[in-house]
Amino acid sequence: MISVEQVVYGYNHVVLAYFALMNVMYLVLLYHAGRATLDRVQRGRMEAIADLLRSPLAPGVTVIVPAHNEQECIVESVRSLLALRYPRFQVVVVSDGSTDETVARLERDFALEAFPRVYVPGIPTAPVRRVLRSREESRLLVAEKMNGGKADALNCGINLADEELVCAIDADAILDADALLLSCRPFVEHPDEVIGTGGIVRLANGCRIEQGRVEEVALPRSRLAAIQVVEYLRAFLTARAGWSRVNALLIVSGAFGVFRRDLVRQVGGYRVDTVGEDGELVVRLHRAMRDAGRRYRITFVPDPVCWTEAPESLAVLRRQRNRWQRGLAEILWFHRGMVGRGRYGLVGLVALPATIAFELLGPVVELTGIGAVAAGWYLGLLSVRFLVAFMLVSVVFGMFLSVTALALEEASLRRYPKLSQLAGLVMYSLLEQVGYRQLTAVWRLRALTQALRSKHRGHWGAMDRRGLVRSRHAG
Repeated sequence: MISVEQVVYGYNHVVLAYFALMNVMYLVLLYHAGRATLDRVQRGRMEAIADLLRSPLAPGVTVIVPAHNEQECIVESVRSLLALRYPRFQVVVVSDGSTDETVARLERDFALEAFPRVYVPGIPTAPVRRVLRSREESRLLVAEKMNGGKADALNCGINLADEELVCAIDADAILDADALLLSCRPFVEHPDEVIGTGGIVRLANGCRIEQGRVEEVALPRSRLAAIQVVEYLRAFLTARAGWSRVNALLIVSGAFGVFRRDLVRQVGGYRVDTVGEDGELVVRLHRAMRDAGRRYRITFVPDPVCWTEAPESLAVLRRQRNRWQRGLAEILWFHRGMVGRGRYGLVGLVALPATIAFELLGPVVELTGIGAVAAGWYLGLLSVRFLVAFMLVSVVFGMFLSVTALALEEASLRRYPKLSQLAGLVMYSLLEQVGYRQLTAVWRLRALTQALRSKHRGHWGAMDRRGLVRSRHAG
């Protein structure tokens, strides 16, 4: 009969092997991310931007802004979008059952009038009450519809879109002036292959914001938000850049992504019964293209920046991470038939299994592993050498990844020119691994259990924000 001591001893070694395997995967992603950064530095960030502005080959873009009770920021957000540098684009704001003055303020500031156009729901949506167009700015359309959730609002915008590409952006996010140009450059360079691109999402807490633009980058005064700066840099500049290089990118952030409109319509638009509609669409596009045997790429482009606001309270952060983990669980369940199947290439053979093992089940292994190590130490089963090895693979390597992401950021983008800012980020990369990471693991584990019995999917997630667009100093 197997004793408790044997179970504890054996599980500790399983956990050690798990973290070691995860670190090997991240090292491979880091290698590909580094290669991508080197290629980008050699090419130059703004290469051919002026030519693209004048190019007749630049595809038109419809920027879709789903909005639910965004009266405080919607006007300035739309003004900043209309000021983007791009040769041909339109902005479609979809008010999804707003009960405040979101539409009224747009009517007042942009002289909206009834648009004589029949709404054709090529992708089924909740009923649309009316469609308005600005008399002063012909590129602006506003749709007012019954509440159906964010994904439903995005589908409404896709139905109204006139341009070849559609760009989804959150109503309270801020785009750099050249973000559309940089996001769409892959479509011009590889028009027969690229079907989607995603830019980097960065946190604007603490930055100086004027007239809907981030004028000066700074670190948040909130320690909680500052730790998230490091977390976002690692996620985008290491993980997403690495997966993108091998064409196995599973997530394009819902805050800022660009896709071919015809293909999004072909696969049925955004799925409305999940809180992870952005990632689910990307996986479904992978699936559709692989099933059709077509060459394609979904690419992460680190140069275009979308600025958003990070939670500065534990309660709001908990709700956000709960929603992310539930969305991930739903995506993996919907597309479980792709896992381990060679016809889906690296997406099916590597990316999806790795996501299940290290993202979905990560909090389970991490928290039980901590308990097993503590029990093993208490029972005198573990050597000092084992404990050192466990710390190296479970904590120290995470610090290494964060610091490396900062190095990649500094090498390519140089958003934090002050030495004090870089030193602060290094400090927060250390703090992230002790306390913060374990707390978010607890939240993710709870979300995973909720996902198994959840009946409420696809709804707008509440996140209390201070408002980036309307404030000069966020954070």
